[in-house]
Amino acid sequence: VPGARFRAAYAGVKIAEHFRDKEKKDVLLFVDNIFRYVQAGSEISSLLERLPSAVGYQPTLATEMGSFQERIGSTEDGSITSIQAVYIPADDLTDPSAVASFSHFDSTIILDRDIAAAGRYPAVNPLESTSKLLARGYVTDAHYEVASKVLQTLEQLNQLQDVIMILGLNGLTEED
Repeated sequence: VPGARFRAAYAGVKIAEHFRDKEKKDVLLFVDNIFRYVQAGSEISSLLERLPSAVGYQPTLATEMGSFQERIGSTEDGSITSIQAVYIPADDLTDPSAVASFSHFDSTIILDRDIAAAGRYPAVNPLESTSKLLARGYVTDAHYEVASKVLQTLEQLNQLQDVIMILGLNGLTEED
């Protein structure tokens, strides 16, 4: 039932708000899977005969996501920290449901099917994963520089792997 799935997200955050605001606690809220909330909203929109957006989502996607996500946060009395699983349709990080979700997150950890297929676990793709807190002012300059260098090296590795796949090892230079 789309209505129940849609409201389940609000029920979860309402319980978390109770513990944060009334019990003055710090709360960890797990959401599995925020895409179900998006999908339920899309189904409700269809039942209400609203015209979908160009890619089939409800026209109210950004507003609905904002009204849910903005309730997750800190007050003087406590905090709600959320860990949310997000299904990405066709692994497309530009899908409107992903964009609407990611815009509210401080950090994202992207799991990669190709990394998993290669037998490397956890299959985290550090080049697609992000953190707003990995920035000067949040971490030391040394930490930031090392993290930047690691990401730059991983990007170079990806580029070299592409060269090897196309041209073989002979396509590499001494500098590579």
